[in-house]
Amino acid sequence: MSGRVATVERNTKETRIKVSINLDGSGKSVISTGIGFFDHMLEGFARHGFFDLNVSVDGDLNVDGHHTVEDTGIVLGQAVLKALGDKKGIKRYGSMILPMDETLVMSAVDLCGRPCFVMDGAFSSPMVGEFDTQLVREFFYAVSYSAAMNLHLGIITGINDHHKIEALFKAFAKALDEAVSFDPRITDVLSTKGAL
Repeated sequence: MSGRVATVERNTKETRIKVSINLDGSGKSVISTGIGFFDHMLEGFARHGFFDLNVSVDGDLNVDGHHTVEDTGIVLGQAVLKALGDKKGIKRYGSMILPMDETLVMSAVDLCGRPCFVMDGAFSSPMVGEFDTQLVREFFYAVSYSAAMNLHLGIITGINDHHKIEALFKAFAKALDEAVSFDPRITDVLSTKGAL
């Protein structure tokens, strides 16, 4: 099955954002947020989740990166939810334990229609490049609530903050890729309620 694509735009006094996603893509991406490390993370998310992703952001980086990162999370979550459509036939759940050098992280996703975000882990550096490490939590919180998903993230072990953050983005990509994939045994939605 293919054609699960969506484009969402959001314009405020703080940011102007356009996100397009194809859940059945090949991992191609065109990313421009104005924050190099954040671009790198979104490129990794697209590649490892096999999502085709275009992200264009014009944000108030003269203030700081907060609005750019958080609002991108909001729009990405909205695009994922829109692309999912009625969710018929999807596995709904996805998880990944992912290593990156000395770092080991986990991600678990439930596309249940109920937003909840839990993250266990910390960073020792305030910045990685021009990216504020506090914004990792803000980004994933925004994605989870805008996409109406349960999202759990955990840093099991790790020293290097670049590795920790990159591993989290990749683990989330792999977990989401599994959750949005189809299972031929699921003829409607995977819920006793009959709706997700």
